Amino acid sequence: MSSFLRAYLVDPAELRARVGSGDDGAVDEALAYFGPSLDRSDEHFADEIAQGAPTALEALRAVVHGGPFSGNEDHAFQYGYAYRRLCWLVGQPLEVDSFGPFRGNWLEVVDDGLKAYGITAVSVADFQYGGGLPTGLPFCAVPSCGTWSAGDCGQALDRFDRAGREGRAPVPEREVAEAVAEVVGWLRIARSRKGTDIVGFVS
Repeated sequence: MSSFLRAYLVDPAELRARVGSGDDGAVDEALAYFGPSLDRSDEHFADEIAQGAPTALEALRAVVHGGPFSGNEDHAFQYGYAYRRLCWLVGQPLEVDSFGPFRGNWLEVVDDGLKAYGITAVSVADFQYGGGLPTGLPFCAVPSCGTWSAGDCGQALDRFDRAGREGRAPVPEREVAEAVAEVVGWLRIARSRKGTDIVGFVS
């Protein structure tokens, strides 16, 4: 089975202003932005919804209002996708050409490529095995979620640039080198937007 990584540059304050805010305006904004895609999502998950999972809109409303959430952990995926939609709404989607579809331990392979440059402050595998959704939202395995703080992004980019100045230029396999270059591109965008985090999802 193949997986996809999607990543977003997000202002954490703007995201916090929506998640758990109780602001119906945030729900209306998301509904206006995503519109028909919510209906398509409901069609895709029609069987799960028939078994009691929330619709895409109901999940969005619950994430914005901080509940109520279904007590069935099999339904938690809808809240994960709702959170991803809010990240997309307030943030900037990043290019993820090297990360979808992928199979197996590809994220760990890319992390090894990052470590070759001394980069350990961030890990793409953390998007699959990291801290998950914000506190207060139900845990879901898919989509998985992780966050790179602005500080960690800055530290990672500094280490990459230092490796270049020191002449430490490993030559990993082409696919890994391309993925590392893509990650470094994310880090440079994050630095240009001071105070922004990178939030990634794997599904």
